[in-house]
Amino acid sequence: MIHSKGRHLDLTDPIVMGILNATPDSFYNKGRESDVEGLLRVAEKMLKDGATILDIGGASTKPGQELISPEEELKRIIPVVIAVRKSFPDAWLSIDTYNSAVAFEAIITGADIVNDVSSGSFDTKMLPTMAILKAPYIAMHMQGTPKTMQVAPMYNDVAAEVFEYLNNVCSRCASLGIQDIIIDPGFGFGKTMEHNFQLLGSLYKFQELHRPILAGLSRKSMICKALKVNPEHALNGTTALNMVALQQGANILRVHDVKEAIETIKLYKLLGNAPTLTCVTARNEAASRNG
Repeated sequence: MIHSKGRHLDLTDPIVMGILNATPDSFYNKGRESDVEGLLRVAEKMLKDGATILDIGGASTKPGQELISPEEELKRIIPVVIAVRKSFPDAWLSIDTYNSAVAFEAIITGADIVNDVSSGSFDTKMLPTMAILKAPYIAMHMQGTPKTMQVAPMYNDVAAEVFEYLNNVCSRCASLGIQDIIIDPGFGFGKTMEHNFQLLGSLYKFQELHRPILAGLSRKSMICKALKVNPEHALNGTTALNMVALQQGANILRVHDVKEAIETIKLYKLLGNAPTLTCVTARNEAASRNG
């Protein structure tokens, strides 16, 4: 359960977060417009298809991307937040930002949640700002910055190191009084294809942090490289890995394609959560023991 502005969001059953890009340079836009009217149409379809949260982003974090100024980011996203909140007052809105000034303005304007790919490492004011806002905070793991993160990322044990990083972030947040924390292992952010699959196979271990888990796998390079497709043709792979993420304990699927993610959750629930997760856990632990 997370709380924002007097509202409560139950995460007992998995939910879908739809990606609403207000950027001209996203790695995957599927022909969608980045103007306000175009984004309103996308938002409406996502909500009709079953999205619970809309994640509005104004700064691309694809590999090789430079960080942009808070002023440029605000110019892109605030009109979208205002328009979406006005048109869909009951929707949960997340703002995808690493800038504390943007987070503050977006929450004041109408957003409910802050989704920070840097977990406060890009802007030292982010966590103190979240403590003031008292809004839910999504903390993600990234090695490096968008510009450098895919330049030979290295780990001794990717799952253990990401776990420790997020555990430390959660502790820092709790010390500041930030209560509603969601963790995101950061698939594709400073990780090779092999790292990403190792991390996904160990995702169940992150339940030990006792925080909701967000899985952002949608059309990412780990799928494209494995299947030798481009993002436009990575929906089938996305759906397959979203099912794995659910079996590993993910509470939120962050996706470009809401309808397919909702269908995946419906089928997952028919499997029966506990038996499925037990089988996956046992298989992973047996594989680990066998080297």
